[in-house]
Amino acid sequence: MVKTELVMNREFNINLTIAKFAIVFWDFDGVIKDSLDVKTKAFESLFLSFGEDVASKVSEHHKSNGGVSRFEKLPLYLSWADEPATPEQVADYCDIFAKSVKQSVIDAPWVPGVREYLLQNYSKQYFVLVTATPQEEVEEILSALGIKECFREIFGSPITKKDAISIVLRRQKFDPSQALMIGDAETDMTAAEANSVSFLLRRTPQNIHLQEKSYNLKFDDLTYE
Repeated sequence: MVKTELVMNREFNINLTIAKFAIVFWDFDGVIKDSLDVKTKAFESLFLSFGEDVASKVSEHHKSNGGVSRFEKLPLYLSWADEPATPEQVADYCDIFAKSVKQSVIDAPWVPGVREYLLQNYSKQYFVLVTATPQEEVEEILSALGIKECFREIFGSPITKKDAISIVLRRQKFDPSQALMIGDAETDMTAAEANSVSFLLRRTPQNIHLQEKSYNLKFDDLTYE
């Protein structure tokens, strides 16, 4: 099966490239909103009372593992803080994290050009949101931002991005060659690869390592002059 080839040249227009695909899977943090630093600071603040070493370790791990659910990260972070990672404790920390970060994500800067592209093209293409943010939380954020209607389907944690892509392709009968995943983390790229769909990487300061090893097309924003 041949995937649509993404090629950069002098006349390259990322918007036109995205428009070639019938279905587009979008990550949220770092792709739609520049909210990565917001969540990094929230995790660091959550564990600062356990010492700067723990908080710094948490911060670095989070930055290196974008796209991984907080439900997976928090048990590890609690173990570093010598705290019991019981289901109740993890749930409590998830609630504290969500309350501290939700409005900050809403207020975070847009990735330039993305809001405009979504609003101009959601009736022409099949847009699906796939994120590690919990389902209810991300739906509330999208509603507050006025872009919830841009997405035909929305998948948050606990459904993984890989499974979400598979579910949609199968249910809507799209061929993988018609699909594009736009993300900024290794979990986004591996989810795309697992489903044989093309991948577009949004460059951020947190994914330098991925930029160096990724063979996929990369972009900074969706503005074009």
